[in-house]
Amino acid sequence: QVFLVESGGGSVQAGGSLRLSCERSGNRYSSLCMAWFRQAPGKERERVASIDSGGSTQYADSVKGRFTVSKDNAKNILYLQMNSLNPEDSATYYCAATFRASCNSWDYWGRGTQVTVSS
Repeated sequence: QVFLVESGGGSVQAGGSLRLSCERSGNRYSSLCMAWFRQAPGKERERVASIDSGGSTQYADSVKGRFTVSKDNAKNILYLQMNSLNPEDSATYYCAATFRASCNSWDYWGRGTQVTVSS
């Protein structure tokens, strides 16, 4: 079992930055593939960024060059550094994890943290 708790959300003006954290407990962290998703009201959930057990990352086109996903294996924390935020980034952000090698099917979810970007 894996437990995920997000933090770091809040309100920021356009152009600002936030760093989200996802603290993980449970099974061994290093073998996990982890990701950040977001969902805005009335919109489908979108995978924002992911990082596999080897440290390879992927990003949605909408956040490339602005967001950076990273993890601290010693602290069991996943991060999402978000820069140059715009109102379209407003959403609830969720942390997800899986032991599946494909990193495309997510078994564990946090409860989310709200990000609001004002213009």
